[in-house]
Amino acid sequence: MRLLNFSRCNMTSYAIYIWIFILLLKCVTAAKQPNIIIIVADDLGWDDVSFHGSNQIPTKNIDSLASEGIILNNYYVSPICTPTRSALMTGRHPIHTGMQHGVLVGSQTYGLPLNETLMPEYLNKLGYTSHIVGKWHLGFMTEDYTPTKRGFSSHFGYWLGAESYYLHLAGRGDYFGYDFHRNMDVDKDAIGHYSTEIFTQEAVKIIQNHNETKPLFLYLPYQAVHSSSIQPYLEAPEKYTKRFPNISNKQRKLFAGMLAALDDGVGEVVNALKSSGMYDNSIILFSTDNGGPSNGYNENAASNWPLRGMKNTLWEGGVRGVGFLHSPLLKKNGYISEQMVHVCDWLPTLYSAAGGNPDEEPRMKNLDGYDLWSMLSNNGKSVRTEILHNIDPIGKFAAIRVNNYKLLIGHVASRGNWYPPYNESERYLSNEFDDWFSQNNDFPVKMMTRQKAVRVNCGGPKPPDAVHNCDDYKKPCLFNIATDPCEYHNIADQNPEILKYLIKRLLKYVATMVPPRNKPLDPAGFPVHHNGFWTPWIK
Repeated sequence: MRLLNFSRCNMTSYAIYIWIFILLLKCVTAAKQPNIIIIVADDLGWDDVSFHGSNQIPTKNIDSLASEGIILNNYYVSPICTPTRSALMTGRHPIHTGMQHGVLVGSQTYGLPLNETLMPEYLNKLGYTSHIVGKWHLGFMTEDYTPTKRGFSSHFGYWLGAESYYLHLAGRGDYFGYDFHRNMDVDKDAIGHYSTEIFTQEAVKIIQNHNETKPLFLYLPYQAVHSSSIQPYLEAPEKYTKRFPNISNKQRKLFAGMLAALDDGVGEVVNALKSSGMYDNSIILFSTDNGGPSNGYNENAASNWPLRGMKNTLWEGGVRGVGFLHSPLLKKNGYISEQMVHVCDWLPTLYSAAGGNPDEEPRMKNLDGYDLWSMLSNNGKSVRTEILHNIDPIGKFAAIRVNNYKLLIGHVASRGNWYPPYNESERYLSNEFDDWFSQNNDFPVKMMTRQKAVRVNCGGPKPPDAVHNCDDYKKPCLFNIATDPCEYHNIADQNPEILKYLIKRLLKYVATMVPPRNKPLDPAGFPVHHNGFWTPWIK
């Protein structure tokens, strides 16, 4: 009997030990999974960051991460906000989710389809805790479309595409209201606080309070440097704008201040990761959502120079994105990748980095994105050889790149010029930046070397008639992006076979496209009917 009792006692002890061991094993496994931080800059142009060679606006924190990480020199996004964010969250091209035309506007009765599985939902299945701080812009007509119903544990920010930076107001007339939320609740405490700063503060707080037994996914889509939807369209505290005595143009100076606030925020987030002991086990992705709105478009002052075009165009200035990947976990770091990467690649890539296998996840069978984690980590060759920029059946335009060649077809000529930044010759003169450079040893040398490598070489002077070289109403246009990244020379007439092949590839995508989901405005959703707030209006 004693032996029996002893055995039972030991069996109970062993069971407890095994249970504790399994728990410890789970904790160790979770600790090995990387924290994932995605920072999205809204409407940031190719020439607005100094690691691309811009002399006007130094982005020292962004540059430091880029220099020590992987600068993506052939990285592409959609030409406008909502489509890029949908591709990032789903790993699917907007033509396959119905999000390919324009942006989602406040009271439209649609959003990113509810049958799509989003990045936080995939990562949560791997044990992650997911948070979003900032802009959503993927729908809110019912609560089911909002971030906390789609995989995020919390959301601090706004649901629409643009609003004022201090008052958080969006729209005009009846179509005008307050849009700032903490989860599902209207957050009036944000009134009077500059969005870039409070987004940074919230992100830092999430990092500091994170339970490290689970990996963190932090999605940080900043409002900056998008213009406000009401006047004044560009807003920045004086403490940022006064850093730029070199810029005389008022709009460009405000833009520089907005970008400086963003750059400071990036630095604070990274410092929070380091002080919390999370940095060495983190992956940081930085991306713009589209090309910058230049020359006053959207009341903004971004620059994509010397690329052609701007936001909401299929020229390189609209779709070639500022982007880099930064992580101590990468096997190879500090290099410039010329491999093609598309924003829809991030879902399978980061899922793979998190320990998942995209090939074994049934819901990932229809993704358009590729798992590029091994390629990027090892500085290898990408499996991606083509990028569909978009097919918009409402706007009646499309573009695709296959290897070095790019086809543009339909109505694409609008805003197809080359737009240098305001006061291009006014170089940054602040002693503060020079002091920072001198304190960082060999960083200036490395960064200057990389600036030369990532700067766009147009391949020669711009022909006098270049702006008229693509008569898209009459016939398709063809460019060699490898030798002519500034799209000076339409070579369609000289390369009929290449043109024919790219049209054939484009038609393959047309055959798989779903109709755009866009709907007209529903007056029932106007804030005038909801105490002045933007809120879900369909029950």
